[in-house]
Amino acid sequence: MKRYNITILAILGLLMTSCKKDIEIDYHQVDPLYVVEATVSEDGMQARISLTNNMDNNSSKSDISEALVVITGSDGSSQTLSHKGNGIYKSSATGTPDVEYTITIDVDGRHFTSTSTMQKAPKVNDFYFIRKKIVSENFQMAKLLIQDIPNEDNYYFSHLYRNGTGYRWAVKKDDTDPNKEQQQLFTFAREGSDDKDLLREGDRIRLELRSIDRKSYDYLYSMQIMDNTGTNPIPNFTGGCLGYFSAYSHVVYNYVFHEADMKDED
Repeated sequence: MKRYNITILAILGLLMTSCKKDIEIDYHQVDPLYVVEATVSEDGMQARISLTNNMDNNSSKSDISEALVVITGSDGSSQTLSHKGNGIYKSSATGTPDVEYTITIDVDGRHFTSTSTMQKAPKVNDFYFIRKKIVSENFQMAKLLIQDIPNEDNYYFSHLYRNGTGYRWAVKKDDTDPNKEQQQLFTFAREGSDDKDLLREGDRIRLELRSIDRKSYDYLYSMQIMDNTGTNPIPNFTGGCLGYFSAYSHVVYNYVFHEADMKDED
């Protein structure tokens, strides 16, 4: 057994020595692609436009400052967004539920478009933290209960922030029990572990729930399953840029995590 351990250490030493050798990585240069993240909501209109960089380009200056960004609505409205710095374009004009919005972006001879219909405001029935036993271990979780909007197809995007930083997100559609209460579970970490995702006493949790349209849902769902499918998100814009455009209504709630408030569930 001792000889076996010595042999393993010798092999590890050789591997560590060989790691000092320079390794050539064969990758292909690709043309930079535009990336757009654009929204319309009760808070206003916004678009962030940037360019992707190649692996050998360490520059962080990829934000686009000279684009023409216009958002029009099926109600006849039209807004030209103003550049505010760092590739961010804004308008204080707010969206209206049931209006279909179209964004057009013209930059460097390229033309990108996308559409999205603003939905009615969602409603949170309850949100609370639970302790759930899986096999013999207890896990921290949170349960979100959404009151489904009746007599229509609904899609939801929920995002949790922890102490001001994105923590968990998910999308859901009401294909089970439409018109009734919808449930979304978030799993955090195993209790007693040193996992960085384990909630700590006094953590500030911000919940944002958006009601989104089918097109936005399809894009975000394709992002959610990327790791399992090994594919890129489905296109949301015409013209060949990455990213998405979503018109939505939303609600925001703030919580403070207290371990004593957790509910035990089987």
